[in-house]
Amino acid sequence: MANGKAGGKQGDALKNGVVVKAEKAEKPEKAEKAPKAKAARSDADVVSAAGNKKGASNGQARFRIGVFALIERDGLYLLARRSDIGWWNLPGGGLEFNESLAEGLAREVQEEVQLAVTVGQLVGVYEKPLKREVVLAFRCHLIDADATPGLSDEVSEVGWFAPDALPEQTLPKHAQRVRDAALRTREALIRSQATATEDDQQVR
Repeated sequence: MANGKAGGKQGDALKNGVVVKAEKAEKPEKAEKAPKAKAARSDADVVSAAGNKKGASNGQARFRIGVFALIERDGLYLLARRSDIGWWNLPGGGLEFNESLAEGLAREVQEEVQLAVTVGQLVGVYEKPLKREVVLAFRCHLIDADATPGLSDEVSEVGWFAPDALPEQTLPKHAQRVRDAALRTREALIRSQATATEDDQQVR
């Protein structure tokens, strides 16, 4: 008997000369995908001093980072008088996003008192729980040793002062940082500055 081609499709079987169609197996039901777990919220969420947020949970800031410069010349420290409140403080401010500590501090000093600096030793770490803020104070060095500090929209006056002869209206937290710098300790100090801003600005 000559070989013949069965009329069925590939996978069909011959039974007594009759093509028997193969039954398709039922596809297994797809397992339901488990919902993706939400990423855990980090305790390192940070917002800048301007109030912008990156990664802050529900728009709530966990903490802010401030950086301030202790610039010394012949035993005197540079202070800047703020235009908005009239009090004296160290040049500095809040970090912006994607900015290193040194970059942020150098930018703040340039913006406020028109000086170019390099950032040196960490003098102190200051926690401010009432403002959810951590402040780092660094000893800074003028790139041009003879440079004269200038004014800006934020600063109405500048001056060089001895740690024991600061202006009466020096913000207390900043006065403490100047005094800490004058101690010249080898290791950074850690301080809690827990007073409210309103209390700091009471006339002494």
